[in-house]
Amino acid sequence: MSTTELATIGGGCFWCLDAVYRDLRGVSSVVSGYAGGHTRNPTYEEVCGKRTGHAEVVQIAFDPAEISYADLLRVFFTIHDPTTRDRQGNDVGPQYRSIILTHTPEQERTAREVMAEVTAARLWPAPLVTEVAPLDVFWPGEPEHQDYFMRTPWSGYCQAIIAPKVAKFRKTYADRLKRSAA
Repeated sequence: MSTTELATIGGGCFWCLDAVYRDLRGVSSVVSGYAGGHTRNPTYEEVCGKRTGHAEVVQIAFDPAEISYADLLRVFFTIHDPTTRDRQGNDVGPQYRSIILTHTPEQERTAREVMAEVTAARLWPAPLVTEVAPLDVFWPGEPEHQDYFMRTPWSGYCQAIIAPKVAKFRKTYADRLKRSAA
């Protein structure tokens, strides 16, 4: 009998994370949204206006029998730069911060263990600045932000930013892809 768990992470624009995790075997759904802030039911415009304290995040439903929470985080640390505070490339602001919002104390322990592993492996030339905090509330994003890459692959942002990340992910984790993504 399979169970579903949730992971909530942010590492830059949620469109990038959404595109990658939808291809990962063991993931049943990905929802782009907002978390880690102080405003109830924030809008994209409010979050981008840097007034709510929220990060753009994805909430991932996954089957731990197919993929572990630790492996979800290992992917996370290879698809964004966890060493730049409040920034991913040209996307600048607190909404783009690297953040892991945990659902349980076990997830918090695992997040810290994976961060120590990434640091020890020297995957990045600078210290990690990824925040780890308990999830308070997840606010799903507006419909136009869901599965953005699949719906608008011709857009400039998708071609210049998301497509290279997805290609790198697919090459690095080819053995972990859903059959339809390969």
